[in-house]
Amino acid sequence: MNQQNMPIAVFDSGLGGISVLKELVRLMPRENYIYYGDSKNAPYGTKSIREVCDLTLANIDFLIKKKTAKAIVVACNTATSAAVAILRETHPFMPIIGIEPAIKPAVMEKLHGRILVLATEMTLREQKFSLLVEKYRDCGEIITLAAPGIVELVEKGLTEGPELDHYLEKLLEPYRQQPIDAIVLGCTHFPFVNGGIRKTLGYDVTIYDGSLGTAKEAERQLILRDLANPDGNPGKIEFFNSRGDRKILVLCEKLLHA
Repeated sequence: MNQQNMPIAVFDSGLGGISVLKELVRLMPRENYIYYGDSKNAPYGTKSIREVCDLTLANIDFLIKKKTAKAIVVACNTATSAAVAILRETHPFMPIIGIEPAIKPAVMEKLHGRILVLATEMTLREQKFSLLVEKYRDCGEIITLAAPGIVELVEKGLTEGPELDHYLEKLLEPYRQQPIDAIVLGCTHFPFVNGGIRKTLGYDVTIYDGSLGTAKEAERQLILRDLANPDGNPGKIEFFNSRGDRKILVLCEKLLHA
């Protein structure tokens, strides 16, 4: 197969990375994509760094060797923090694009504002994340909050409804009376509940996530390496999941078109 026609592999700990896949398809509709979610082992955000690193390396190795991917997008903040540096050392000739919380655009656009960063527990513990927060600490009040329950709800396909509303009301209660200026979503599962977050807070707030920036970097890497697909037709998208059942593949399609 011509390398330019080979697929871009998008990896996540489960279904969250479909929020990144949506941006990739919107930006590069002619590319072919393979999406692989490790829902069998989700959530990653409550595991140790070693566990996340081992799972990520094994899954990426599968995508490169078995699915002949031309580029890898690690569409998971937790997996990016734990393993992307090792992946780049292991596969030096493969474009490997990670994702990180969109703190920079949030603090630059809401200078000296109150910025709430929602992420998984492991992302918040990682040194890479701490350094990112410290870099922009003087630009505003950056508040961090672990929200692991959102991942579990999205993995069940619950992007709205009473169970989600109850969780978000409890999580965000302190910020209903003391408004924030922006929210940074530090997990790719979280964009699927944007509507619930806005409804819970009850006031207008700007929400940032890293999906668009990741998609733009992927496009830049493909152009730089002459790997962009020249075919004028829309590309194909294939979904795979470690759980291996039909229901979760149907949910993948639903989330992609939500």
